[in-house]
Amino acid sequence: MSLVFLAGASRGVGREVAKRLVVGGHEVVALLRNDRATDQLVAMGVTVLVGDAMDGDMMLKMMADYPIDCVISTIGGVPGESQQRPDFLGNKNLIDAAVAAEAQRFLMISSIGSGNSAQALPANALETLGPVLKEKRQAEEYLASSGIGYTVIRPGGLLSQSATGQEVLTEDESVAGSIPRDGVAALTVKCMGSDKTVNKIFSAIDLSMQRTEKEFEVFDL
Repeated sequence: MSLVFLAGASRGVGREVAKRLVVGGHEVVALLRNDRATDQLVAMGVTVLVGDAMDGDMMLKMMADYPIDCVISTIGGVPGESQQRPDFLGNKNLIDAAVAAEAQRFLMISSIGSGNSAQALPANALETLGPVLKEKRQAEEYLASSGIGYTVIRPGGLLSQSATGQEVLTEDESVAGSIPRDGVAALTVKCMGSDKTVNKIFSAIDLSMQRTEKEFEVFDL
């Protein structure tokens, strides 16, 4: 059992991570940008904090109030968003606060297409996602240089369905495919409990949804 500070639990991968953490007996403190999902999360047994990861001082104060073992960030923007995205700055603030709080681990959900995994995406996708992927790469690099034990998970195309049990991690940055959000959550929680995943960057896909023709090595969790 550990205390996990989870940023981005209102929906998507973050919500699925929250569910799995609670089932696993972990204490979860969730950061939300607004209170719309508060009732559902509280009913699950999650402590909810409303705040903005873009506010560095706020993140420092919030994390200082808890004996945090691990921080998980699923925050991110979308292509074409007019306001400043949280992909880099929001994650940077979370990383700084995690270091100050002396958390042991930081897990970041990024995206296939970030960094050297850009080779896995077609040119049109890279053009559309370019600004978002650039910020995700910056956040990954900042995390890797922070000194905290880190794990970066870069999922492929996200689907809203239950995990199939065929979700995998690989360090092969040429791999492409899709994966259910619940599958990403399953991998995230497994990584949190594995020393083998410390200071690693992974691509994540579902084997039944891969778009990579060549064979690749699956990471043994």
